[in-house]
Amino acid sequence: MNSWLQTLRDVYRFHRLELDSIPDAQKKFDRLVELNVREQCINIIKIDHVQRSWYKTGYPKIHGWVFDVKTGKLIDLKLKMEEEFKEIRSIYDLKPLEK
Repeated sequence: MNSWLQTLRDVYRFHRLELDSIPDAQKKFDRLVELNVREQCINIIKIDHVQRSWYKTGYPKIHGWVFDVKTGKLIDLKLKMEEEFKEIRSIYDLKPLEK
């Protein structure tokens, strides 16, 4: 269980200032869930096969959704993965390595 939670702990560490500024426990938890989905979407675009396909075809399209168990609703976080990738491109982009 500890290794499974490590990823979530990392998300909390990356966004600690924002999360610690939310006084309501439920709202803090909901925001942590959203940030975790965002980070997992970013993890997908870091994968070499995904990047290669993305550059060649524009696919896969990556969406960040949260399923709210309380309401049964699927919430689209409306992530703009191209913009998200721009922020980390210099670290994770494989395109310059390909010739």
